Amino acid sequence: MAISRCNKCGNVTEHERELVATTIVCQCGASAAVYDTAYFVNKLSEMYFALRKEFNALTPDSSTPHQNQLKKSDDSFDIHNSDSLSSDAQHAPIIQWFKSKNIIATASINAVDTTGYFDEAAVAIGTDYELLGVVCEQIRYAQQKEYTSNLIHLDKKSKEDVKAIEVFVQQLYDHSLIARCISNKKEKNIRVVLQNAPSVRRFFAGDWLEWFALMVGLRICKERNIKFSCARNMTLAFPSNENRELDVFFLINNNQPLYIECKTGDFRQDLDKYVALRKRLAIDQRYFILCVVDLDNEQCKGLTAMYGMTFVNTQTLGQHLTSLL
Repeated sequence: MAISRCNKCGNVTEHERELVATTIVCQCGASAAVYDTAYFVNKLSEMYFALRKEFNALTPDSSTPHQNQLKKSDDSFDIHNSDSLSSDAQHAPIIQWFKSKNIIATASINAVDTTGYFDEAAVAIGTDYELLGVVCEQIRYAQQKEYTSNLIHLDKKSKEDVKAIEVFVQQLYDHSLIARCISNKKEKNIRVVLQNAPSVRRFFAGDWLEWFALMVGLRICKERNIKFSCARNMTLAFPSNENRELDVFFLINNNQPLYIECKTGDFRQDLDKYVALRKRLAIDQRYFILCVVDLDNEQCKGLTAMYGMTFVNTQTLGQHLTSLL
C-alpha cells in the first residue's frame, strides 16, 4: 500500500502502491507526495523515538542513582512495553564491569527498548519453535533470495497447528513485520508479502533469538525481583585491538555476569572463539550460555560436557536460567 499526508490540512489517505513517488491533489486543493507505507511509518517511528529520547534526557530525575540498575521489579514495569532499559545509566554497571577487565564496552542503547513488537514476535517463535520456526525460516529464506513474498504451506498440518500458524501470521501483519498475508483456503497455504526494512530483515535473519533470550531473562528477573542490568548487541574492544559483539548480557546484583550467545545457523566453526572468550572474561561455565535452536537436549548435554560452556535450545533456556537465578 501507499500513503499520503497533506501538509496543509493534515488529511491522511491510502493509495494503491503504483502511486508511490508521485504527487496527488488533496481534497483541500494542495499537493501531497505519496510514499510507501512502510517507509512512511519507519520515518515517523524514527522521529518519535528521537524526540522521546530527547525528552527523557531532559527529565529532571533522569540521572539519579536508582537508574544505574533496575531495582526490584514492580507491577508497573512491563517487560514487553518499556523504554526504561534504554539509557546510559542502565548500561553503566555492565560497562564498568568490563572496564575492570581492561575491556572497553560500548552499549547499543535502543537494542533493549521493548516498546516495539520484535519482543512479542520473538517470544512466540521461541516458545513454539518446532512449529513457528518454519514460518520464520520461510520468511528469512525469501528475504535472502530477494523475493517479495513466499508461501507457508498448511496441507500437512493438523487443524490445531494450522490455527496457530494463522494466528501467528496475522500477528506478524498486525505488528507490521510483514506487509500482507493472503490466505488461500482451497490451496491450503498462506502467502506472506515481505517487509524490507533493515530491522525487520535482521529480525528474521537471527535477531529474533536474541530478543527471545533477552525476554526470557527479563521475565525471570522480574518474577524473582532480582536486581540486574542488561544489554543486547554490546560491542567490546579488547587491548589487542580485537572487537567483538555480545548478543545478550546480564549483570545480576551488580556483580554476577550472565552471557548468552544466540545461534540460528552453524556455530561449530566458532567454538574455539567462545572457549577463549569465556576464559578471558572468567565467567563460570553455567553462566556462559550458547543458545542454539537446532540442538536437541542430548546434544546440548554432550556439548556442555565437551566444551566447558552451557549449551541450551529455546525450550531449555528458561529452565537453565531459572536454575541459576
